[in-house]
Amino acid sequence: MAKVFNWQLNREMTYRFEEARPQRQAGAVFDTNKCIACQTCTMACKTTWTSGKGQEFMFWNNVETKPWGSYPMAWDVKILNTLGAQSWDGNTYTGKTIFESAEQGEYHVGYLPDDMDYAGPNRGEDELSSVMSEEKFYLKMPHDAWFFYLPRICNHCTYPACLQSCPRTSIYKRPEDGIVLLDQSRCRGYRECVRACPYKKVMYNHVTRVSEKCVLCYPAVEKGVQTRCMRTCIGKIRTFGFVSPPDKVREDNPVDFLVHVRKVALPLLPQLGLEPNIYYIPPIHVGSQAFLRMMFGPGAEQAVATYKNAMEGNDPELLGVLMLNVSTDRIIHKFNVSNGQVAGFGENGQELVRVPLKEPTIVRPAFDPTLAVYRYNTA
Repeated sequence: MAKVFNWQLNREMTYRFEEARPQRQAGAVFDTNKCIACQTCTMACKTTWTSGKGQEFMFWNNVETKPWGSYPMAWDVKILNTLGAQSWDGNTYTGKTIFESAEQGEYHVGYLPDDMDYAGPNRGEDELSSVMSEEKFYLKMPHDAWFFYLPRICNHCTYPACLQSCPRTSIYKRPEDGIVLLDQSRCRGYRECVRACPYKKVMYNHVTRVSEKCVLCYPAVEKGVQTRCMRTCIGKIRTFGFVSPPDKVREDNPVDFLVHVRKVALPLLPQLGLEPNIYYIPPIHVGSQAFLRMMFGPGAEQAVATYKNAMEGNDPELLGVLMLNVSTDRIIHKFNVSNGQVAGFGENGQELVRVPLKEPTIVRPAFDPTLAVYRYNTA
């Protein structure tokens, strides 16, 4: 086992292979405060990638209702129970990762879901954190009873558990963009990758008898186009691009800005140790800070405060980056906020989109003399 540095844990950890970061790392930020669980992303991915035989249960993209929803069933509860108690000392993780918790002769801890675990993709949908009562009918902040939506795809981790577990080395991480892919011609269906991935985003096809996973729409990414789940998002919750390690941050890169500069976007279950590259802006209405800390790490409370500050109009740069979400189907590499507008630029510096920080309000007269019609119901 090698020693590698995991910046999300702020320390070194053990991993099967030496640290080998890609030339650049594809990543994304999901704003949970704007997700409405319309499942448009889920169906866009489903119809593009998993509409074949043996893929009926596969959702490379799914949206869960937290705290009770999960797919496959109880994936987060089971892996956290397997991992055991975790602890943080400030921003440094002092517990054990899934690699460090492994028994002698093993590379990680994990489990293989049962077939029935995949039978309820909408389990827990819209279920509240607690039972409603008359006392809770009155709205107060933060809410006593709450839930939020968590969209999930493969995290294309820096230290993928699926990659290190494969006895056939059929899983690999592309050096040009960090996308984790699976060579199905080499796969023999041992399902070690399914067992290893703590997020359960590698799935087994019982017809072809090989594993499959999210490919982050790499044919589109290679052409500078965002993935299907990103560009079809109705709630405009998603920022897609490339995320840098802390020592190579570009402040005008939208993903770097959200992750490293404002620190408003956090990894999902960073204590597992995989250094995932899909990040989340935590929900602002959740009454349990302990739950958010468990889900997103020790920076959750500050991330919520930073986000609220931007929504109150006190951080035009952060607001501008969030306004660029799904404003174009092209990958935005650079942004600039000035004169009440935010502009997004491509890899070669060309302007891709320009959006006002505040949409203008236009009040039209009730009567249109040109058409001689009224614009409201006079009945």
